[in-house]
Amino acid sequence: MSTDDTQQTTQRRRTICPSCERPTTVCLCALIPPSPLTTTNTEIIILQHPHEQRHPLATVPVLNKCVTNCQVLTGRRLRRGKSDLLDELYNDAVEQKPCKSVHAAFLFPGTDLNPSMEINQWKSSFGDTDVNKFVLIAFDGTWKHAKEMVSASFPFVSKFATQVCLTYDVNVDGGNIFSNQLTLRKEPFGGCMSTMEAVARCLRFLEPNGVEIESRLVEVLRMMVKFQASFTKPINPRPKLSKKGKDRDKNINSRK
Repeated sequence: MSTDDTQQTTQRRRTICPSCERPTTVCLCALIPPSPLTTTNTEIIILQHPHEQRHPLATVPVLNKCVTNCQVLTGRRLRRGKSDLLDELYNDAVEQKPCKSVHAAFLFPGTDLNPSMEINQWKSSFGDTDVNKFVLIAFDGTWKHAKEMVSASFPFVSKFATQVCLTYDVNVDGGNIFSNQLTLRKEPFGGCMSTMEAVARCLRFLEPNGVEIESRLVEVLRMMVKFQASFTKPINPRPKLSKKGKDRDKNINSRK
């Protein structure tokens, strides 16, 4: 490659903001809190699929800059050795040690065989007398990858964590029930949302100032969606092509 070609390639590369680590054209520094929002009651642990690390619309890096007590693990399943905190919860559960008033939950819609509890009901079940310390586990990936990650992690996390969900509707295609302005990618059914939004909605119930934290996180996410929309070109539907077999049969019938 010639020197001129190298210079042109360098010029075409997007300049990255050193603070938010996003292209400067979609910089979020003006909205990301100067100091991360404090989650006093909640430890957040996110298992991120390896493919999500390279995805330009991943929300976990932004979430990690917005809140405290957020640990991001990379992998396809949770198991012993991934997190000291989860290992401690697992060991206590296996050894049937008395509850330390630390309650863990992993966020994913349930099934008939493995039902989930709505996050607000789960939190309310402990009452006001408990020392409410929560561990919230989330899985970051496409819907297919997330299902695989939950299934692979289930033998481990089910020992000490309750499966919880946000309100959703599997009969509604795409979008989510909270806001139709926060969708970054096509979702398989109503109620699905980005990892950042899902964590924000959970913190609304788990934190004393959860409403404020949720609002701040959603504001950042809304700007991400706005930036994405400004750079997305409208997609024209592809023309429907007839199958060769049907065309052949039509031609044969027309000659009869």
